[in-house]
Amino acid sequence: MASNVTPEVLWAQRSSATDPESNFIYLTIGVPDVPTSNLKLDLKPTGLVFTGHSDTLKRTYHVELEFYAEIDPSASKVNHTARDVEMKLRKKELDASYWPRLLKESKKVHFLKTDFDKWVDEDEQHEAAEDDFSNFGGMGGMPGMGGMGGMDGGMGGDFGGIDFSKLGGAGIPGGDDDEEDSDDDMPPLEGEDEADKAEEAKEAKEAVDTSKEAA
Repeated sequence: MASNVTPEVLWAQRSSATDPESNFIYLTIGVPDVPTSNLKLDLKPTGLVFTGHSDTLKRTYHVELEFYAEIDPSASKVNHTARDVEMKLRKKELDASYWPRLLKESKKVHFLKTDFDKWVDEDEQHEAAEDDFSNFGGMGGMPGMGGMGGMDGGMGGDFGGIDFSKLGGAGIPGGDDDEEDSDDDMPPLEGEDEADKAEEAKEAKEAVDTSKEAA
């Protein structure tokens, strides 16, 4: 019999008063072994409802979140992996200040934690490395998500538009070529130059001695 579980939710954020791309919430819902066909996300400006089922773990994940402030679903992005669902949720209002918390209510919930791998202090965020969202796809372009025109009624549907070719096993750029680099380009090891010079001097001396004997 399948059990119902509230998944772990990790979050971090960035803020900006001028750049919408730098004004967002990182949200990661931990749902291992949940295939695309078993995911359902209802994303609204004020919150989200997520449900996912794992056949292998015989577990159904469900979580509902009401955000501290509004987001822009049409400008938000998602990435589904074998372990979780990651979201970049665009904050609706441009503001240099961080949200004081993720949820509207201030009470602590056991499943919500700070994502320290992504968290940057508010006064240090402009010095942080640029975030990589190359694997994230737009919400509105996903088949089965209901398009962005129906956001007031919820997106519903599944994550049918995710490109699973981007998940896992990503090759290291230039990996094969790098391994086959010729030794010709490598600098000589310490002592090799001296040994070569000594060998050349010895050969030259032997050549001189041979010429003297021939004379």
